[in-house]
Amino acid sequence: MKVHKKLSLVALIIFYMVAGINHFIHPEGYISIIPAYMPYPKVLNLLAGLCEMSFALMLAFEKTRAEGAFWIIMMLIAFLPVHIGMIVHAPMKMGSLLITPLIAWLRIPLQVLLIFWAWRYANPNHAKHSRVMMDVSYKYDDCHSPG
Repeated sequence: MKVHKKLSLVALIIFYMVAGINHFIHPEGYISIIPAYMPYPKVLNLLAGLCEMSFALMLAFEKTRAEGAFWIIMMLIAFLPVHIGMIVHAPMKMGSLLITPLIAWLRIPLQVLLIFWAWRYANPNHAKHSRVMMDVSYKYDDCHSPG
């Protein structure tokens, strides 16, 4: 793995570990943004924190890295209703933070960036498979091109 990709992976692991721990240190901010239609917001907050920490740990090990990245992507998709709710209810407080309409809207593209960041580790063999497929297609084209 190249140095920049390793550094990116370490940053991703730290990011989700800190985010997960933060669910336990500052639960009120997270609980305040859980939609009212979801039951047991305190339990959901704790589960979200545990998931973030577990998926971060999965990223740390090569054997579980792709699965950890996959579950981070699924988690981010599952959290989209929370971010959409923040847009609807902005301005609002998230713990001690004021979420303005602009900040609420900016959280959506941030989620997309976070998904792409995790995607880099969801299939570590993707680049290798792509090269193999390109080599096969070039060889096919060479053999079947008009003379």
